[in-house]
Amino acid sequence: MILLDGKATAAEYKTKIMEEVKAMKANGKRAPHLAAVLVGNDGASETYVASKERNCKDVGFDSTLIKMDASVSEQVLLNKIYELNNDDGIDGFIVQLPLPKHIDEKKIVNAINPLKDVDGFSPVNVGKMQLQEPCFISATPKGIMMLLEHYKIETEGKHCVVIGRSNIVGSPMSVLLSRKTYPGNCTVTLCHSATRDLSYYTKQADIIVAALGKPQFLKASMVKEGAVVIDVGITRMASDKTKSGFKIVGDVDFDDVAPKCSYITPVPGGVGLMTIIGLLQNTLIAAKGSLKQSL
Repeated sequence: MILLDGKATAAEYKTKIMEEVKAMKANGKRAPHLAAVLVGNDGASETYVASKERNCKDVGFDSTLIKMDASVSEQVLLNKIYELNNDDGIDGFIVQLPLPKHIDEKKIVNAINPLKDVDGFSPVNVGKMQLQEPCFISATPKGIMMLLEHYKIETEGKHCVVIGRSNIVGSPMSVLLSRKTYPGNCTVTLCHSATRDLSYYTKQADIIVAALGKPQFLKASMVKEGAVVIDVGITRMASDKTKSGFKIVGDVDFDDVAPKCSYITPVPGGVGLMTIIGLLQNTLIAAKGSLKQSL
């Protein structure tokens, strides 16, 4: 069993990005600039946005955090998005999800200029991804693909089972892994909450991507020997074995499943760190303007 080490892989990619930023500055260009809009005080969102800011600093990006009260109106948030769309000093920006219930997330996502949509959530970028045209690919699926490529995981002709059909991870993963490219060329089965006898499918899988949001859901009995397991889940659970009183676990029961795997991602230290790299890569692409003729 080999760990797919997101921490070490992310560090290598960050070094490459940092070198590109230095080259841009040496040629008289400014550093890429990523902005994040955070609405309310969701703890997980605040932690994630803070991590983005730290990583921007590490690679030499400029970053801006725009905090808005949870009671902010939908129109005020839309006005801020229009402002960012038209700010030439901002290369890309994200609106951290989830949003308060009184705000229509679809309307907010649709309002973001596709050329600045470094989260890859806009209908334009999603459609371009489906057509295998140049676009911003959402950060977590992009990070997973980069991890598979870094470890030279064989994907062509393999049966991949994706558990979870969210627009952020599951659905785009199923598309990316089925595309005629590397990593890709998989035969993909997309499973979800309504799938009957889910283990029937997972036991056939050469590659499993677990992205359903249920802690320690995937057990060894559901996995065949030699499978590659990618754990996208992240849940904070109470624990009397840690000083903090909690531990972070994924959708995979790691201790149970790992002995059967050829490769597996840990949680923490796996996909989450590569998600940040996917976002940084997208921001770098936005700063270079290489998608302007495509989107």
